[in-house]
Amino acid sequence: MSLELRCGDVVTGCGGVVSGATQDEVLVAAAAHAADVHGLTNIDDATKRQLIAAIHPVRADDRALRAR
Repeated sequence: MSLELRCGDVVTGCGGVVSGATQDEVLVAAAAHAADVHGLTNIDDATKRQLIAAIHPVRADDRALRAR
């Protein structure tokens, strides 16, 4: 199962989406996105909790729609 985080669920207006096979992979990708796009180089505990809460499984039909 793949997991994803839509940055816009945490940062209003951002269209970034990161994914990974595990929560840790998604968090690493989210940290890279935060640094590259938002200039955020330090993820504090409160932000990490928000990120974890926003991670969700990617449904098979969601993947199929993106492949089109």
